Amino acid sequence: MDSDIEESLKKRQRKTPFLGDPSSRKQFEQFAARPYVMGEVNFMQEEDIRLEATRARFSNVLKRHGELTERLSRDSDKMIFDRLQKEFEAARASQTEEICLDGEEWNDGLLATIRERVHMEADRKAMPVDSNIVSGPHFQERITYKVGSKVICCLEGTRIGIQYETSFAGEPCELYHCVLESKSFLEKMTVLEHTIPFFLPIREAENDLLSSNAMKFIDYIGELLQAYVDRREQVRLIKELYGNQIKELYHSLPYHMVEFVLDDSDCKVTVSLRYADLVSVLPTRIRVLAWPSKKSSMNAAAMNRKENGVMGSHQNPSRLSYAEDALRTMSLPEAYAEIVLNLPRALQQIFQQRSPTL
Repeated sequence: MDSDIEESLKKRQRKTPFLGDPSSRKQFEQFAARPYVMGEVNFMQEEDIRLEATRARFSNVLKRHGELTERLSRDSDKMIFDRLQKEFEAARASQTEEICLDGEEWNDGLLATIRERVHMEADRKAMPVDSNIVSGPHFQERITYKVGSKVICCLEGTRIGIQYETSFAGEPCELYHCVLESKSFLEKMTVLEHTIPFFLPIREAENDLLSSNAMKFIDYIGELLQAYVDRREQVRLIKELYGNQIKELYHSLPYHMVEFVLDDSDCKVTVSLRYADLVSVLPTRIRVLAWPSKKSSMNAAAMNRKENGVMGSHQNPSRLSYAEDALRTMSLPEAYAEIVLNLPRALQQIFQQRSPTL
């Protein structure tokens, strides 16, 4: 009987070993706690996976943005530019006359004459070689027209080429090309090819203007390109002149939205510029805010506590009206110099207005 009881106790100890063995009890407790540790590890792994997914998405966005901007200088775009540039140079080299037009001399009638000339030249070249028709002197003329910063010439076939010359501060910048074509003199012209940046709305302008007023379309594209170059070069110049002061500069591809931060010892100035349209060279929606630095905010809070016996609140930004006026009427580099020159006095006035009066 006693042996049966002893054997039963041994079996129980084997089934629940921690009841008799302290080390086994410790192992069991560790095993019992293991699910919680694993749960924490799983949570951390899930967090890492989410972070990696976020990094991957952000990297993909940056990659796509880089590819988009790279399209401006792709090999295919360069090939088109080089080919058209050579064709324009050949057309100007073979010209018999270059006519400079001013004001009302550039009109729809002249453009119609140019269109008629290219179609007559194309028809003449399509005639049989043994034709008895003798070419008149007007067929021998190769005239190039210069209208402001535009050069208009007749290209091979029924094509009219427009070369746009851009500049900034009197210095020449890029050349752009636009080639127009029509199947006949009576049909509307279309844009055959161009070297205009892809983010400028040439197709929208073609749909809106070219069929109804070709001259207005040609002029508008010139304004569009020159305004883009103006805005871009203004941003480039402030980066070149004041790059050590400017932080966090952002802009859209056509430079019609520009934002940057000016770091000052007493404050941080944020500048936000929006242009009414893509032919504007001065912004129309401007916001310049001065954010007190941490040091100046703490000083203001200490003064409030001393005077009012309460904790000072976070300082709100102040709008710099003088800076907004400067940006509205001056080029960006000129306005920036004006802002920096008058910033200490403007900040002093702001701090005086915010200081508690006795």
